Amino acid sequence: MDMNTFFNDLQNKISKAVENSPAKDIEKNVKSMMTQGFSKLDLVTREEFDIQTQVLAKTRAKLEALETRLAALEAKAAPVSPAAVSPAAGVQAEPKVEIAKGEVL
Repeated sequence: MDMNTFFNDLQNKISKAVENSPAKDIEKNVKSMMTQGFSKLDLVTREEFDIQTQVLAKTRAKLEALETRLAALEAKAAPVSPAAVSPAAGVQAEPKVEIAKGEVL
């Protein structure tokens, strides 16, 4: 018997012993329990998470650009005092809404 045959036989016997051992059954049971547990949770895949991260980054960039544009437009506009606006004309000043940087909408 040559050495290759001996090692191949040994490898086959070890593989069969591992397949028939209780450790293999325990591994299968643990995997199935974990799969059932994860299926009950509201989880997303890594790919979905990465896509949403990219969407959020783009949205934040657009928000910052709009904030900058709004600040420039507000600076350009002539300041209107509340006394100058006639309530009889039905024109009312809009309330100012501020969004802090990093705040999630």
